[in-house]
Amino acid sequence: MSPETAPRFSQQRRHGSNAGQPLTRRDGTLKVTGRAVYAADNHPQGLLYAVTAVSSIARGRVTRLDVAAAKAHPGVVEVLTPANRPPLAHDPNEKMPPFGFRVEVLQDDGVRYANQPIALVIAETLEAATEGAVLLKPQYAVESPRTGRSSGLAFAPAAVGVGSPPRTAFGDLAAGFAAAERVTETETATPAQYHNAMEPHAIVAAWEGDRVVIDMPNQAMALSCAAYAAYFGIPAENVLIRSPFLGGGFGSKAILNGPQILAVLAARMLGRPVKLVLSRSQMYGPVGHRGHTWQKLRIGTDGSGRITALHHHALAATSSFDEFIEPAANASLSLYASPAILAEHDGLRLDTGTPGPMRAPGEASGSAALETAIDEAAEACGMDPLAFRLANYAETEPGTGRPFSSKALRECYAQGAERFGWAGRPLAPRQMRDRQGFLVGWGMGTALFRCPHFPAEARATLRADGTALVETSGADMGQGAWTALAQIAAEALGLPIDEVEFHSGRSSLPDGGIAGGSGHTASAGLALHNAGEDALARLAELASADPASPLFGAGNIGLVARSGRLHRRDDETRSESYVEILRRAGRAEVVGFAKAMRDPAAAEAHAMYTHGAVFAEVKVDPDLGQVRATRLIGAFAAGRIINPRLVRSQYFGGMIWGVGFALQEGAVHDHRTGRIMNADLAEYHVPVNADVPSLEAILVEEDDPYVNALGVKGVGEVGITGTVGAIANAIWHATGVRIRRFPVRLEDLVA
Repeated sequence: MSPETAPRFSQQRRHGSNAGQPLTRRDGTLKVTGRAVYAADNHPQGLLYAVTAVSSIARGRVTRLDVAAAKAHPGVVEVLTPANRPPLAHDPNEKMPPFGFRVEVLQDDGVRYANQPIALVIAETLEAATEGAVLLKPQYAVESPRTGRSSGLAFAPAAVGVGSPPRTAFGDLAAGFAAAERVTETETATPAQYHNAMEPHAIVAAWEGDRVVIDMPNQAMALSCAAYAAYFGIPAENVLIRSPFLGGGFGSKAILNGPQILAVLAARMLGRPVKLVLSRSQMYGPVGHRGHTWQKLRIGTDGSGRITALHHHALAATSSFDEFIEPAANASLSLYASPAILAEHDGLRLDTGTPGPMRAPGEASGSAALETAIDEAAEACGMDPLAFRLANYAETEPGTGRPFSSKALRECYAQGAERFGWAGRPLAPRQMRDRQGFLVGWGMGTALFRCPHFPAEARATLRADGTALVETSGADMGQGAWTALAQIAAEALGLPIDEVEFHSGRSSLPDGGIAGGSGHTASAGLALHNAGEDALARLAELASADPASPLFGAGNIGLVARSGRLHRRDDETRSESYVEILRRAGRAEVVGFAKAMRDPAAAEAHAMYTHGAVFAEVKVDPDLGQVRATRLIGAFAAGRIINPRLVRSQYFGGMIWGVGFALQEGAVHDHRTGRIMNADLAEYHVPVNADVPSLEAILVEEDDPYVNALGVKGVGEVGITGTVGAIANAIWHATGVRIRRFPVRLEDLVA
């Protein structure tokens, strides 16, 4: 049937439909009852256990491993070292686009960071493998480690983040500063932060001839299949990744790492399945982290408090052997209106593992420095911080002039401030105390995060019993994707969600894109929506061509899908159920398939961001300098909300992460050895419930018709971007002390 004669159908969005409702997680019962199967829960027959032996130095080379002692240990099957590691089809020292990194897979005896894998011990039991790794007793030729700013090697990076230019400028910066009545200059340091998802990196690999089945937590299955195929010289379709549940990812589980590749290699070498689970301390090295930054900002303002020039420079740490430069300065490119902006980066090589994307890469570190500098500029102008931001937020994207939803940002400011009680805030610091004598401070920060959209595919099957099966190889890291995506699919198909079976988490399904960048719901969701429409179009074609159907001849009139029935648009009393249409056609099912991507014209014409504003209250012990974040209120505009319950949960998670960033998180290096001294959850502090006594997220209504056909934006990372600055600014308001490094330390405030 030609497009001109094919029946048209539309799915009507309704208040009370599947999408937009605060449904509980479809996978929640499995998780709380312990029936959710994570990667490490798989135990195929003949399973072997692998443990990585890791370096205790940060720079040098391994001169000796007691392999004989390890192999003599009862239960040890094999020890992989640079001396006997089988070859790989892809050179691990060559990056694999688009997101590949150089990996450490025993290609030589060099040591480039502490916790680098230097051998792999495979045994019949986990205990035997662990004990075998201890028996290796490595010896080293040690070189002096470079783990601090003074010892690192500075360089000019070719790119920052994932392929962005290291320097972006527009306008006349010199003229902008010359026109300024005052110039505010700040310096801010942010620490190295390490991924601490509840589920550590794990893999179970089993070969079946030249085909490999891999159970692992994974955020980008299609890309990972291609990468494994390249390393092992097999077609990508010969790699099956199963990842139904992820216990957190934050970016680190989208990119392959050395231990995972070694486990797959060991399984092929030995002809038996191999399981490898990194210990908590082993995650501080080979699986990425947020790199250390040192940032300088200069902000020029005129007599009315308008920004005339903004210069943001970031020095970002990376490893000695690869590059990932935290694009921190780019946080200043999109938020505040200025006739001239310069964002630039330099790199610093250290003897650490290579950094990588970590929840809100660039924006988290960069906005922490930007928002504290904006507050200081407001103080220099004698203006309330909110009034200063309202005077300077961008109506269009700086540099490009593309419009974005500035009205939504104004609403975030207004609703957040009203709920928080900002109007009662004194301008000067150290003006408020509670009944116990603690200093009280109020601060705020603007939240902003881009809205990426990744190509994705999906399949929707309408079945003869009136139910549906929808499929896409997405990833649920705990954000509730299985629920939100199923809601989108059910709405597209005009079915109650209980009648929609949702399959995901397998690479053999249509490519669901990347679960990262706060773009998964929009990307995979649009593919599911389009696949549902395709399935209904095929069903409508059957009905309109059948003389026995009340929908016969409705091709030019159009049909409406609702509650498992197709209705004629011109006469909704003429309808037929999906079941009847398929029964009379003698069909067991109809299958729809779709690919989805953002409209290039819309992306060219409009800037696409999620906006927000975070307001924070802190209390500070005036004698000890101890800080508590006692109240956080965030107001966010993120387009169409698929599931308010899940969205609030994501906002809470981002804001709590912001508390950790501001007050607790940070790796501490022993600069003599290069080792991380707090590589465990006892010493690497992250927030717990007691650290955030009051938390509220306001969902600001926004209709963005350009971001995608669903109007959906991301919510997973924006909550961090305003929170860190809000807490730091609240600390200044309580104490009069400006924050120059994170996490905030007692000694900084007491001094």
